[in-house]
Amino acid sequence: MKPFPSIALPCYFAAIGVSSAQSPESEIPTFHNDNEGRAADYANYFSAYSDLYHQKAMLTDQHRMQAYNKAIMSNKDLFKNKVVMDVGTGSSILALWAAQAGAKRVYAVEYTAMADHAKNVVKANNVDHIVRVIQGAVEDVRLPLPDEDWDFVCAHGNDDDANVQECKGSQQVVDIIISEWMGYFLLRESMLDSVIYARDKFLKPSGIMFPSHATMLLAPIGKEEHREEVEQDYSDAMDSWHEYLELAQQEYGVSMACLEENFEAEQREYYLRSGHWLQLEANTVLASPSIVKTLDMATCTLEDAKGVEVTPFDFEVAKVDDSVEGQAISGFAGWFTVDFRSRSDETGKIHAPDVKNSAHLSTGPDAGGECECKN
Repeated sequence: MKPFPSIALPCYFAAIGVSSAQSPESEIPTFHNDNEGRAADYANYFSAYSDLYHQKAMLTDQHRMQAYNKAIMSNKDLFKNKVVMDVGTGSSILALWAAQAGAKRVYAVEYTAMADHAKNVVKANNVDHIVRVIQGAVEDVRLPLPDEDWDFVCAHGNDDDANVQECKGSQQVVDIIISEWMGYFLLRESMLDSVIYARDKFLKPSGIMFPSHATMLLAPIGKEEHREEVEQDYSDAMDSWHEYLELAQQEYGVSMACLEENFEAEQREYYLRSGHWLQLEANTVLASPSIVKTLDMATCTLEDAKGVEVTPFDFEVAKVDDSVEGQAISGFAGWFTVDFRSRSDETGKIHAPDVKNSAHLSTGPDAGGECECKN
C-alpha cells in the first residue's frame, strides 16, 4: 500500500452532483433581497422547483423519503404539540408528516407556485387546520401569522409561564425546523443559506434542526470505461468542429478557424471539466473516503454555506481482493451524508430535547447513489 496524494484527476460526484472549492468570484449564490436579485434567483434556481415533474423525481427518491419519514415518524414525542417550520416545503410531504406526528402548527414555506399544489395536498389529507402553507421567501416571513395569537404559538401545554412570556414578542417561536435543503454535492444549488436564516430568526434556543448534521466525503474511484467514453465524446465533438470548418471554407468561402481556440475551450469545459451523473457501485471505490467538510446545522454559518475550503487529503489505495475493480484511478467520487440526531453543541446538549431514534441518509456508492463525473 502507498499513499495517494491530492492531484488533478477526473472527479465523480455521487448522488447530488458537483461542488468545487469556491473562489470569491464563484461563491455559491445566496438569497438576494432586491427585486432584480430575486428575479435572477427565481430564473436560475427556484423556477425548476415549481414543476410537478421535478417534485415527483424527489418524492420517488426512496433513500431520502425513508430517512426523513423515519426521522419524523419515529420521534413523535419531539413533534407532539410543537411548532414546526418546513423550509422549502415543495409538495408539502415533510409538513404532512410533521402534522401526522403530532405537531400543533406547521409553517410550510414555499417560494414558488408549487405552494398552490401544496395547499391542495394539505387540504386533501385533512391537515389544513395544522399546516399553514406560506408562499414567499422565508426571509420575508413574520410569525405569528396575522390571524394567530401569541398564546397559540407560544404555549405548548407543558411550558412554564416564564418560557411562554419569553416567547411572546419574539420571532423565535419554532421548536423544530425541517428541510430537504441539500443540493449538488450538498452545497451547490442548495438552500442552506435560507435554512440558516430561518434558524437564526425563528428557532428557539432549545430547538431541533432536521437534518441535524451533514458531512461531505471524497474518495478515489476506478471507472475507466466511463472516463474513456467522455474522452471519446470530446474527441468526436472536436472532429465535428473541424468538419464544419472545412465545410464553411469550401461551401461558403468563410474562414471560422479563428474561433477554434474558444470552441475547444468550451468543449473541454463541458466534457472534461463538468459533472456527469453516474451510478457508482461500491466496488468502484478504491480507498476509504476522506471527510472534506462537516456541518452542525445548529451552529453553521452563512460563510460555511459558500463552499469547501482548500482541504489537504491523501488516500491509501490497495487492491484488497477481487471485488475492487482494478487499480486505475479514474477520478474522485464525492458524496454526502446527513444525520437526524441530538444536538451536539454545548447549548443544545443542555437545553434541547434528545432525539431518541436517529436516522441516517447516505448518497454514496454504498447506498447505490447516483454519481456525477467532473473531468
